[in-house]
Amino acid sequence: MSLAAEVISAARAAGLKISTAESCTGGMLAAALTDISGASAVFDRGFITYSYASKPEMLGITPETLDAHGAVSAEAVAQMAAGALANSDADIAVAITGIAGPLIGSTKPEGLVWFAMATASGVKTTMQEFGAIGRANVRQASVEKALNLLLSAIKR
Repeated sequence: MSLAAEVISAARAAGLKISTAESCTGGMLAAALTDISGASAVFDRGFITYSYASKPEMLGITPETLDAHGAVSAEAVAQMAAGALANSDADIAVAITGIAGPLIGSTKPEGLVWFAMATASGVKTTMQEFGAIGRANVRQASVEKALNLLLSAIKR
């Protein structure tokens, strides 16, 4: 069974709905989940907020957060997850934001990715530095990490 299928199965068994908020992965996480037959029973919706402007518009991230910390930060990803939860019918939301590379005009390192999980009990963030492993690899590794985080959160 694929990791995405495990997430869908676990969410179905737990009676939970999922939403996603993605920046650097551009919808790859939502695609992985919706590739699974029966995902519509647990996947509510996904937000692809690639641009700075889309994050406040769709997820309610404050401009102050973006100005002070940037889009690739614990503060931004926490607000992304909270916004995905608040703007959906989901019980659990996962968010991803990062520098997939190649590095252009950022002081943050290529391969730096922030993740957040939001539920009614709060938001938890975590960071992973994948390194300069290439854009496609950073994005794929980010999806796998998010699926593992979702699976862990659902099985608690």
